Parts: sequence; C-alpha cells; structure tokens
Amino acid sequence: MKKAIIIGAGPAGVTAAYELLKQSKEYEVLVLEESQEIGGISRTVRYNGNRMDIGGHRFFSKDDRVTRWWDQIMPLQGKPSYDDKVLGRTLPLKKGGPDPEKEDQVMLTRNRVSRIYYKKKFFDYPIKLNAKLFLNMGFADTVVAGCSYLKTAVVKKPVDSLENFYINSFGRKLYSMFFEGYTEKLWGRHPREIAPDWGAQRTKGLSIMGILKDNLVKLLPGKQDKKHVQTSLIEEFNYPKYGPGQLWETAAEEVEKMGGEIRKGCKVTKINTAGNRVESIVYECDGREVTVEGDVFISSMPVKDLIAGMNDVPKDKAEIAAGLPYRDFVTVGLLVKKLNLKNETKLRTLNNIVPDCWIYVQDTGVKLGRIQIFNNWSPYMVAEPEKTVWIGLEYFCSEGDKYWKLSEEKWVKYATAELLKMGVISRESDVLDSHRERVKKAYPAYFDTYEHMDDLISYLNGFGNLYCVGRNGQHRYNNMDHSMATSFEAVGNILSGREDKKNIWSVNTEKEYHEEKK
Repeated sequence: MKKAIIIGAGPAGVTAAYELLKQSKEYEVLVLEESQEIGGISRTVRYNGNRMDIGGHRFFSKDDRVTRWWDQIMPLQGKPSYDDKVLGRTLPLKKGGPDPEKEDQVMLTRNRVSRIYYKKKFFDYPIKLNAKLFLNMGFADTVVAGCSYLKTAVVKKPVDSLENFYINSFGRKLYSMFFEGYTEKLWGRHPREIAPDWGAQRTKGLSIMGILKDNLVKLLPGKQDKKHVQTSLIEEFNYPKYGPGQLWETAAEEVEKMGGEIRKGCKVTKINTAGNRVESIVYECDGREVTVEGDVFISSMPVKDLIAGMNDVPKDKAEIAAGLPYRDFVTVGLLVKKLNLKNETKLRTLNNIVPDCWIYVQDTGVKLGRIQIFNNWSPYMVAEPEKTVWIGLEYFCSEGDKYWKLSEEKWVKYATAELLKMGVISRESDVLDSHRERVKKAYPAYFDTYEHMDDLISYLNGFGNLYCVGRNGQHRYNNMDHSMATSFEAVGNILSGREDKKNIWSVNTEKEYHEEKK
C-alpha cells in the first residue's frame, strides 16, 4: 500500500484523512498531531462541566460537499433542543433526525445574533440600516456617515490597503466607527498597513449596497434562498450539540474505524526532500525523534514552520517564510451569575439573557476584542444554562509579549476588570469560575513578507507529492468550510493524478465563491 502522511488533526487534516480512506483502498493513512487535542482551533475545551468553543465556529457553507459531509458525521436535529422546548421556540427540524435531549450525535439549528459594542451602545452586526442604528449614532454622526458614503460611491480609493478596502465599502465615517479600532486590536497593526485580501475574505463582499439589497429582499414575499445571500448576512447556522470539537472528534473516530492512525503529541520538526519530492518527515514524541517515510504528504502545519523544517531551501524563500506573521489568541472563560445587559430584542432566551452568540467590542478603551456567550451557541455547552451564563472573552496578542505571558490568575482579573468597566457585569463577585486558553498562530496575518506569498506557493508546488491545505497550511484566513474544501481538492488531485495544484490554492479566493453559488 502507498503511505499518506498528514500533518495536523484540525478540520483540514481530519477531512483529508477521512476522504482518502473513504475514496481509496490504496493508502495507509497516518495523521500526526502536535497537541493532545483533535480539531485545531475548532476544538472544544471542557472545563468543570462547561465547554468552550475556541474562536466561535458557525457551521454554514455554500459548498454542498461540505454540508453533505457534516450531515454524514452529525445529522441535523429532528426534535427541539432543551432551550427550544422550554421557550416554545420553533426552528427547522429534519424529519427522522435525532432528538438532542436523548442523543449526543446531533447538529442543532441556531439563530445567529451578533452585535457591536461601541461607546457603551450596541449596534447590529452586520450593520443594519434601521431606526436603532440612527438613534444610537445620533443625528450629526448619521449625516456625516451618509455624506461620507455618498462621497465614496463617487470617488473610489485605490484598493492597496485594508483601510481603503473598508472605506470604499462603507465610507470613512462608518469605517472609523466599526472597523478601524477592532481591526487594529486583532492584528496589532493599523489597517493601512495590512493587505486588502483579508477584508475581501472576511466580509464576503459585504457593503452598504449589499446590506440595502438584503433589507429589500426581506420585504418581499417568499422564502429567502440562503445560497444567494451574502454569508455575512446569514441569520441561521448549524452547531454540534457539544461544540465544534465534538464533530471533529467524531470524524477522527471514523478515520480510525476505517484503518487510519492518529498519533497525538507528535510535533513534526523536519521535512526531508530530494529533488522535487518529499521523502520523509521527522517528528518528536516523548523526547525522541521518529522518521517516517511516505508516498504523499498533506500539510496543514504553518507554512512558516513547514519551510523552516525543509532542507536545501533557497535563501530568499526561507526569508519570506521566516517573515510570515501570525496573531496569537487568548480566551478567558468566565462563569457568571448574570450579565448586566438587557435583552431588548424579540428573541426569547433562557433567563432572558441577551441573545448574542458573540459581541464585537469596537471600543478602543478596552483590549477585549469579542465576547462569546456559550449559552446561545448551545444550551448543552453550559452545565446549568438556566442558572449561570458561561462567556468567553477573546483577546489578541503575540506569542512572547506581556499579554501572552500573563498568568491565568492575572488574566482573569484583567478580563473581569474590563467587563466591569464596560458595564457587562455589575460586581467582581458575579464571577463564579474561570478558565484561560492560549492558542498559537491562530490567525495568519496579511502584512510583512506576506506580499511575497505567491513566491512561496510556487516553490511549494514544485514538490509533486506535497499538498498544503487548511488555514495555516496555506497562510490564508480561511473559514472551517474553506479549509475542508482545500482537502477535498487535494485528495481529488492525489487520486486522479492531477499535478497542477491551482485548484487547491484557489479555494476562497474568487468573489463568486464568497457571495453566491452559480
């Protein structure tokens, strides 16, 4: 049998292993994972009966291959979930689907609610052009924002930075209110220093015109076709009962049932090449080095680390790889008695907490970037969803900086103080429990040597049996479904003998892919 070595057991790596085993009997599959967890940044952390989603992962895709794959692993609910039953909420159910109150392998349908926190007021995200927006902004700012957008509609700036990308889409005033501060928190750089690619990927073509179009469509009779709605405007998504990690752990179990092997605690350190092929890799495990030969290699490890571990890399390529930037990530989980935020929406929730899945914190007076409310992702993520609120506070930093080095105790005090400052909780004693998680290389960044990324892609494509997939494997800020799609393409190329890898690198680059399915 041929041997396939897959580096990383995140969404891309697990998908590649599953598809290779399912579609072919010719390959022995070995997955090497540095950590002790399955799912990468899409894992679920368990702590004292509560669960944390690292980063927040909506299960929604316009790629039918992805949605079918998810449904095979974890079918959509056929009966109401706990909070739906208690509140009498009606959501789509799949005929014959599992009952989440009785079965664990089930995907829930959830309402997507996100808002922006700015100057101690809440704005809808994505921005909705409604009376509440104008009341929150005030007459003067509304007039300035309108004039700013009209000016942009006539005079476009060159799209040579993320700042100009946002200004062209929303006008300078809305950009300064809702994008500038948050983006600088996330990346540690001002948007004028960042390539526009990130904005094109993350907003999925969202603009004032897109918002207006969406508002008009909703006024028309008939059901909306989600395939033709910009992804940023989708108001429903699916979610595993126990968080995203549950799906990837289940898929990993299927990989092992089909004969694949997953080794945890195995850090790949060297990639041995000869000519235009990879011959073997070396990984560290329990203090020893192990060399494994293979026929094909699928890598979802950071491009920076991949090239650093390769032999005979040309100096210019090594320098580009070494300079690729990343942003690291800290989540502070706090279990609180209640939130000091009033639910002024029409959406009913347990204990009438605010219905947000996450809240973007644009206020530059705090370092906090985003608040997740795990009760609203799934009631099963929280041990006592009717008595407590389990939240995740997301902070962006760089490995080795003063925030990364903070102890867990200091992080909890820091995060609690910011919530008090924002008025999200009333007193320090409202915090009942806490947990901190740190994630390295969570966000591939689009500055420094990133402008030469095409040179690295060309170099890596020169190795015929090496396939780079996933967010870090391609140094591209992909969503989970895009990471999976890169693996679909890679496995397709391996099994068909296709040598050109353009299809793998083209996932999540064309505008049509973001906005609608043709």
